[in-house]
Amino acid sequence: MRAGAMSGAPDPSFRKLAGVALILLLIVVWATFVASLAQVVSTWPILVQALFYLMMGLIWIIPLKPLVRWIQTGSWSAASSGKK
Repeated sequence: MRAGAMSGAPDPSFRKLAGVALILLLIVVWATFVASLAQVVSTWPILVQALFYLMMGLIWIIPLKPLVRWIQTGSWSAASSGKK
C-alpha cells in the first residue's frame, strides 16, 4: 500500500541535483568576487556604493535562466527545448 502511494512521486534526477549544486556554486563564487571588491568600493560615495551593490545583487541572476531551463528540460536554450 505504501509503495502504491509513493509511485506517483517523481524521483529526484541527477540534473536537478547538479543544477542546485551549480546554483549554490554560482552564489558562492559571485559573493566572493563582490566581497573582494569591498576595499575599492568602500572609498566611493555611499550612494554609488548602494547602486553598485544593488546592481551586483541583481546581475548574478542573469545566468540562472538558462540553468533553470536546463534543470527543467535538459536543454540550455529555449529553441531546442521544443517550447515556443
